[in-house]
Amino acid sequence: MIRFSDISKRFSRYQALDSIDLQLGAGRAIALIGPNGSGKTTLIKCLLGMVVPDIGSITFRDKDIRNDHTYRADIGYMPQIGRYPDNMTIGQLIDMMKDIRQSANPSIQRPDARPLDEELIKDLGLQQLFHKRMRSLSGGTRQKVSACLAFLFDPQVLVLDEPTAGLDPVSSGILKEKIDTETAKGKLVLITSHILSELDDLVDEVVYLQEGRVRFHKTIPQLQADTGEKKLVRAIAQIMI
Repeated sequence: MIRFSDISKRFSRYQALDSIDLQLGAGRAIALIGPNGSGKTTLIKCLLGMVVPDIGSITFRDKDIRNDHTYRADIGYMPQIGRYPDNMTIGQLIDMMKDIRQSANPSIQRPDARPLDEELIKDLGLQQLFHKRMRSLSGGTRQKVSACLAFLFDPQVLVLDEPTAGLDPVSSGILKEKIDTETAKGKLVLITSHILSELDDLVDEVVYLQEGRVRFHKTIPQLQADTGEKKLVRAIAQIMI
């Protein structure tokens, strides 16, 4: 579904990405992990069109994304820290995003277009909070808003940056169940997290970045077989020794 081919990006003297080659397939939940400064954020920004690689290409469904913004309509993004207009209520924000998406993509107004996915709004109890202004929200509630917006337009690719950070255990469990459900539908879910224990029983593959390079890309069964460890945090530690 998504192919990174020889992607490199330098910021002044800092080599953020160095010859990245990755193939990410549909129907998979993939963890993108690595230490701070490993290139995770830059790689995600390249996929989202926020950073242009110096070298290489990115294809989405076999189509080069350079100079083509239309593919972004099929990507849902949950940032680590969501920044929204402070004076807007949750309900107003969601309505605004619906209007923006419909204005930018008139095709989603067609009767045969995919319906909105408001399941998380209901399951996380956001409807009862629609009157709350964004400036009054706790960090956890902001995370819920970000999660709901990421899934709302039924995208085929979900990019979730530290999705469970700040969430209470119940909300974290609801979000994990939603990720499992969407992966089973054939969607690609790309997850970054520093809390490796949150990824156990959630992801199918692991991509480990270090100093802008892919250290390894393995399925969970491959990683477990190579290390003899069932838990992701122990398996990663075994490889990095």
